[in-house]
Amino acid sequence: MRVGVFICWCGSNIKTMVDVEKVAKEAEKMPRVVYSQDVQYLCSEVGQADISKAIDQHKLDRIVIGACSPRMHESTFQQLLESKGLNPYYVEIANIREQCSWVHTDKDKATVKATELVKKAVAKSYHAIPLTSDLLKVNKKALVIGGGIAGIQAALDIADAGYPVDLVEQKPSIGGRMAQFDKTFPTLDCSACILTPKMVEAATHENITLYTYSEVENVAGYVGNFKVKIKQKAKSVKQDICNGCGDCMAKCPKKVANEFDEGNSKRKAIYTLFPQAVPNKPVIDRDSCIYYQTGKCGLCEKICPTNAIDYNQEDEIVENEYGAIIAATGFDIKDPQDLSEYYYGNHPDVITSLELERLLNASGPTSGKVIRPSNGKTPEKIVFVQCVGSRDRNKGNAYCSKVCCLYTAKHTLLLNEKFPETESYVFNIDVRTGGKGYEEFYERARHKGAKYLRGQVSKIEPLGDADNKLLVRGYDSSIGEQVEIEADLVVLATSIEPKVGASKIAGLLGLSSDSDGFFSEAHPKLKPVETQAQGIYLAGVCQGPKDIPEAVSQASGASAKAIILFNKGEVKSVPTTAMVNEEVCSGCMQCKPVCPYEAISREYVTERVAGKEVKRPVASINRALCQGCGACAGLCRSGAMDLGGFTSKQIMAEVDTL
Repeated sequence: MRVGVFICWCGSNIKTMVDVEKVAKEAEKMPRVVYSQDVQYLCSEVGQADISKAIDQHKLDRIVIGACSPRMHESTFQQLLESKGLNPYYVEIANIREQCSWVHTDKDKATVKATELVKKAVAKSYHAIPLTSDLLKVNKKALVIGGGIAGIQAALDIADAGYPVDLVEQKPSIGGRMAQFDKTFPTLDCSACILTPKMVEAATHENITLYTYSEVENVAGYVGNFKVKIKQKAKSVKQDICNGCGDCMAKCPKKVANEFDEGNSKRKAIYTLFPQAVPNKPVIDRDSCIYYQTGKCGLCEKICPTNAIDYNQEDEIVENEYGAIIAATGFDIKDPQDLSEYYYGNHPDVITSLELERLLNASGPTSGKVIRPSNGKTPEKIVFVQCVGSRDRNKGNAYCSKVCCLYTAKHTLLLNEKFPETESYVFNIDVRTGGKGYEEFYERARHKGAKYLRGQVSKIEPLGDADNKLLVRGYDSSIGEQVEIEADLVVLATSIEPKVGASKIAGLLGLSSDSDGFFSEAHPKLKPVETQAQGIYLAGVCQGPKDIPEAVSQASGASAKAIILFNKGEVKSVPTTAMVNEEVCSGCMQCKPVCPYEAISREYVTERVAGKEVKRPVASINRALCQGCGACAGLCRSGAMDLGGFTSKQIMAEVDTL
């Protein structure tokens, strides 16, 4: 065994805090190390050439890299070894950047630690075993979870490439949040005019199947071969024969709060989500329907001209197989009732930006007229409050919701256009306008009369006057004074949050989430649409706050990854899977229930005992299903279960060395 050690400077990232020359010299003293070198940029073409040359000259058969995280460049070095005829899993990486130079301020101590990390990796390399991947066939069909603009775009891109797509949406219609908007910034073009053609295209595309009013119930399998159960909730309306005439909705006697209008209007118990809904056929809300509550009424069934009403319809489970999955589950907005200083929920004239959006919309509860909910009058003074629940480590979310600044600027412009006599005041921490044309859009809002006050609102309370106005107290740092404004309407720009139920989807797909609940990408720079779960991609706000252009761009990026997978037609399995030592395995099968991928089954091996053939149970691993999580290896009482690339011998060699 001949080990070569290569220590990377990473420009100044490592060298500034670690004496890389000293680490390389110390590595020369380690057992079985026949060559050691420090290199300025190991991942570069020059650095790769240095490793290749050393392998030839010194007949190296194990390589240890002291550099950045293996998440960055492990595959780069593995490909190099493979090109030299060595098994790619004969390379070990000591992370002396993220785990050493970046987290220390004492160079001498950091150098000692870097040396120890390299020594540990060298010890592990002694016990490296060759690992190989299997080629798995790919089912060339995609599943997109979420029917907002990101999900629609992803589905259309894959379908246009010639591959079938199933688009699953929880609500009765696709369209998502964008369907609620009146106009979009910075162009102020009609949201429905952009979105509706996309919705219709998705519904009529020969390669797209819509599953509206549906949820993903279970996901099993692996990249290229996912097995998914989709629950189609009973719509109580036979969609294949309903002609969408709307007679049932017109006659239905039961009215409930309309969630599409943020509760500011009423809808019927049998309803379509909005006028341009796709599909434009009603469903029955069983929680509100008189028939389902009392067994009486049945009016919609009596008047339906096509006999499409079916009260006995049941939920249906559909099982399909897919090669790739795109998560585009969207977002919700924070309920500001938790933030008592804004008085939301206690006064009808304190509303959210999304509620104002519906008031401005021609299809909204007031047909586009902005009125005070308390008295129906047109407001004269409107106060906008930015960062409600955003950039707030105490009661809200620490992150910036990204779209609120432009969202509010859009509202001030629309109000100025429709109601020029209205005054708009905007309380803000600061204005963030990162995007093409966004700064000009913000300046336009100010030019049109929006008054920006740099400071936060401390309290909103009713004045108690006959006109039911609100007193908004805040601070304007630009003049260094406390400010009080008597407002007719207060609009809260509430924080974007992960969709309710996103954690369930994360569990089904095996995705990790960040501290804020958004799905985590495989790498924030190099793999922004991929996840650690191979074959599963992200699109839209489920991954973090973003505007419509960003969501659409990410959707196209995610679909491109799925199309690449389908074009290849096969994919390499994860080689770092569990391994069973059948000689030691007792067949207790305690490992089976802890496997999250259902990759373990019982098999029988034949042995000769006292001259007779005897079948003995042992655990068996399906390498296609196994993702190398190691749960089984940690649990195995007999020590029969191991993990490729992280065997017990390798781990203990690291521990003993340290």
